[in-house]
Amino acid sequence: MARFALGVEYDGGDFLGWQRLSKPGVAGDETVQQALETALSFVANTQIDTICAGRTDAGVHAACQVVHFETDVQRDPRGWVLGATSRLPPSVSVRWCVPVADDFHARFSAVARRYRYRILNRAVRPALGRQYVTWERLPLDVAAMHAAAQALVGEHDFSAFRTVHCQAPHARRDLQSITVERSADEVWIDVRANAFLHHMVRNIVGSLIPVGRGEQPPAWVAELLAGRDRNVAGPTAPPTGLCFLGPVYPGLFGLPDEVSA
Repeated sequence: MARFALGVEYDGGDFLGWQRLSKPGVAGDETVQQALETALSFVANTQIDTICAGRTDAGVHAACQVVHFETDVQRDPRGWVLGATSRLPPSVSVRWCVPVADDFHARFSAVARRYRYRILNRAVRPALGRQYVTWERLPLDVAAMHAAAQALVGEHDFSAFRTVHCQAPHARRDLQSITVERSADEVWIDVRANAFLHHMVRNIVGSLIPVGRGEQPPAWVAELLAGRDRNVAGPTAPPTGLCFLGPVYPGLFGLPDEVSA
């Protein structure tokens, strides 16, 4: 059996999230995993099952989701890339394929995961690219948002920022960095952590926006973190502005630079 890693890009707007909702090989509600496995299985002429670096919710996009699969079918990396992409909908493409060692695991080998949340901050709603941003018409104080966010850096219990439906056994995560910066009319919130809870990034963003509007002081985010109460934190930000930039792996696995430490 050979093991391959794939870099997959997708627009999550047409999908119910990453995770396959039906059994392998059985038609069901459309998810990114279902679409990808159907395409790979066509190329292999046998069922291919995939494991991803991190599941994304409905409507969330990915610049470089990483998956791995095993097969005894002989195809070169270019064949997997072009063959699978030709069978995928226009909103999904396989960007690269790399043979990896048997000890590589898309989920467990990752040392970090990175997300970017984009907010279009102007008085008028967007017409172009509206599926990739969240619109906020009130001016946002980016410096205040960035200062507030720094209280989240480090290993903490993020119960205040997890959904009640989160299935993780505990809420402790190591948030390695978070930055809030402006680029013209857009505000970018970049977050890197060892792993994320369900809706964690969107709930953090939903609590930073009131700080940006001046409705809450920057110290409020630290209070939310310490209080561990989801009910008093900000609302869950919409999925449209969120993009999974990709995981990070040790360089020894020989993956492309964009996902290597």
